[in-house]
Amino acid sequence: MIPFQPLANTYGTPLYVYDFDAMQSQYHELKEAFRGRKSILAYAVKANSNLSVIKHFASLGAGADCVSIGEVRRALLAGVPPYKILFSGVGKRDEEIREAMISDILYINVESEAELGRVEMIAKELGKVARISIRVNPNIDPQTHPYISTGLHDNKFGVDLETAKRMYIRSKHATALEAVGIHFHIGSQLTQLEPIYEAAVIVADLMRSLSAIDVNLKFFDIGGGVGVCYNDEVTITPYDYAQAILGALKGLDVTIISEPGRFLTANAGYFLTKVLYEKRNGEKRFVVVDGAMNDLLRPSLYKAYHRIEALDKVGEESVADIVGPVCESGDFLAKATLLPMMEHNDLLVVHSAGAYGFGMGSNYNTRGRSAEIAYQKGEARMIRARETFEDLIALEREYL
Repeated sequence: MIPFQPLANTYGTPLYVYDFDAMQSQYHELKEAFRGRKSILAYAVKANSNLSVIKHFASLGAGADCVSIGEVRRALLAGVPPYKILFSGVGKRDEEIREAMISDILYINVESEAELGRVEMIAKELGKVARISIRVNPNIDPQTHPYISTGLHDNKFGVDLETAKRMYIRSKHATALEAVGIHFHIGSQLTQLEPIYEAAVIVADLMRSLSAIDVNLKFFDIGGGVGVCYNDEVTITPYDYAQAILGALKGLDVTIISEPGRFLTANAGYFLTKVLYEKRNGEKRFVVVDGAMNDLLRPSLYKAYHRIEALDKVGEESVADIVGPVCESGDFLAKATLLPMMEHNDLLVVHSAGAYGFGMGSNYNTRGRSAEIAYQKGEARMIRARETFEDLIALEREYL
């Protein structure tokens, strides 16, 4: 049991706390599901990009799925071997592509014919052969929130099957390109197995047709997106997930790459916030806390649900909105949730906050971002200090 109240007393609030033992357990469960097949779990850095989190997964054998050169740099700094790093994303700048090649990462996930041309040109300039994978958009409905759907033709990601085939043929005849993998990722927070299986079958069939024309790929990158339970979702088990992928890959001898993010970190993270006071506008009850949308954006952005626990409080519950200090009506952590009567300095624990929490934060209203704490084997340690006002103005002061 994580001692939330002592941690809040020691480190202050708002505060992120990460259970590193729970993260490790999730990693091993997913890795075990692919036992017997060559596989790499490339942690999706965007889910939680704290260096200590990345280092923790690297120590377990994980690679890193990165969507900016900054994330590539984080992965390298945290000890992820270059041969386990992938660089994805729709809009890579030339300098990002160049640095990724110089860093000799495993491959660049290419998302358009135009990007393939830039990669080839830069590789020639550097006198290198660029290892690439192509992101295929299989046009499968992932049955998730539209903001985190990525596998339909309406989404900006990847290319259709015919375009992908044309790009692989171009790569086969190019002296500065080496196609080593194929990639798909249909969305995030997936709770239905069928769309994943359908997408895997489509992309595996494309891989077989490429092999027939002597385009032989080594890596089958299935993306990430396996959902977690925030409220009452029925989720996909790692075993069923792996079996679906393996079923689609019959007869193909490839290394499977998975890009878990949320699955590894979401339910291992907690956001702690203290009550400032209660207020009422007519019949409307508000619990005002020191955490805000700049600290945890998901409720405002997605209307995402997070279970919120009033620590060590009992009594009759009534409906309240939990709101923060930011000057926006959209600044809330929960709407119409049941809470007992709260008093100044009471502690609320926001569950399932380990993915897309701190990383989506901002300094809006000149608010410093929260501290981050790792809790492992019964001990806590700071892994990111709380931002100060001096931190916020450091890049501006000299221009006054």
